[in-house]
Amino acid sequence: MIEKFTRMMDRWAEKNAFVGKCWALCVKYQEIISYLIVGGMTTVVSWAVMFLTNWIAFGNPMYPTALQNLILSIVNWTAGTTFAYFTNRAFVFKSHEPMLKEIPKFLLSRVATLVMEIVIRQVFGLIGINVYVTTLVAAVLVIVGNYVFSKLFVFTKKK
Repeated sequence: MIEKFTRMMDRWAEKNAFVGKCWALCVKYQEIISYLIVGGMTTVVSWAVMFLTNWIAFGNPMYPTALQNLILSIVNWTAGTTFAYFTNRAFVFKSHEPMLKEIPKFLLSRVATLVMEIVIRQVFGLIGINVYVTTLVAAVLVIVGNYVFSKLFVFTKKK
């Protein structure tokens, strides 16, 4: 199906210069575009699992307790990380390396960016930057960090 779509886009790009330029950019940045799409899907999956857990385990309180929030954070991170590993492996980096080699590196890199996010949140909070700016900056840096770690450390291609 993807091959059919690619052939169709190639034919369309030959007939329309603007489409041709856009398609060339999509092909050139395919990995990054795929990474962003998978990241969006990862967010949806991790939030869905977290909200479902909140509903099933705690009766869906609007203001969870500290313990409930801790549990929901762990569930959210675990679901997101698990989904992210398999989708990044298959659709972004197209890895065929042994999973037992990649999974520990993937988990370590995700823990590193989790720690980075916590540090950013603490530092920004101490210097008085609001939660919205903090969240945006942390999210951008975590996305970039996760991509760099995945590209250079986790899903390395044998040469």
